[in-house]
Amino acid sequence: MSVISILIVGVGGQGSLLASRILGALAESAGYDVKVSEVHGMAQRGGSVVTYVRMGDKVHSPLIEKGGADFMLAFEMLEGLRYRDMLKEGGVAVINNQRISPLPVIMGNVEYPAQQIREFLESGNTHVVDALQIAEKAGNIRTANTVLLGKLAKLSSIGREKWIDAIKKCVPEKTLDANIQAFDEGYHL
Repeated sequence: MSVISILIVGVGGQGSLLASRILGALAESAGYDVKVSEVHGMAQRGGSVVTYVRMGDKVHSPLIEKGGADFMLAFEMLEGLRYRDMLKEGGVAVINNQRISPLPVIMGNVEYPAQQIREFLESGNTHVVDALQIAEKAGNIRTANTVLLGKLAKLSSIGREKWIDAIKKCVPEKTLDANIQAFDEGYHL
C-alpha cells in the first residue's frame, strides 16, 4: 500500500482528535505504519483543529503538504472550505453539513461565505453528510465524528470489522453502542 494521507479539520469540541486516534488504531491493526500530527489552534474556544493522519507501508513524516491529502474529513463546512487546497487532484472530501459561525461572523465584521461553501460542496468528489442529525438518531449527538468515519470507511479499502475494532479500542465503553450505531449509519449512506 502506498501512503494514504487523511486531513481532518473541524472546530474544537467536535471530536476530530478522537477520530484521528481511531484512524491511528485502525492503521496499526491493519498492519500499516502510521503517523499522526495534531495542530490545535484555539480548540477549546471553538477555534480550528487540524489533524494529519498518514498510513502505509512506510511513512516518513506525519505532515501533509498542500495538495497532498487523499481524503479530507471536515467536521464543519467553513473548515472544509478553508482547507480545500490541501486535497490532491481527485481527492475525496467527506463534509459534515454543520455550520458553526466564527467570532468575526457572529460580531458582524465579516459575512459568512455561504456562496463559496455551496460551490465547494458541489465541486469535485465531495460527500456531504448530515452527521449531527444521524448521530442524534443513533442516540448521541457527540457521535457525529463516527458517522463521518463510517462514510470514510465505505470509501476505503479496509474492511468494516477492522474499523469497528479500532472504535472499540478508542471510545469509552459507555458510548460504544451509540458510536457503533453512528458508524454504521454513516457506512450505509
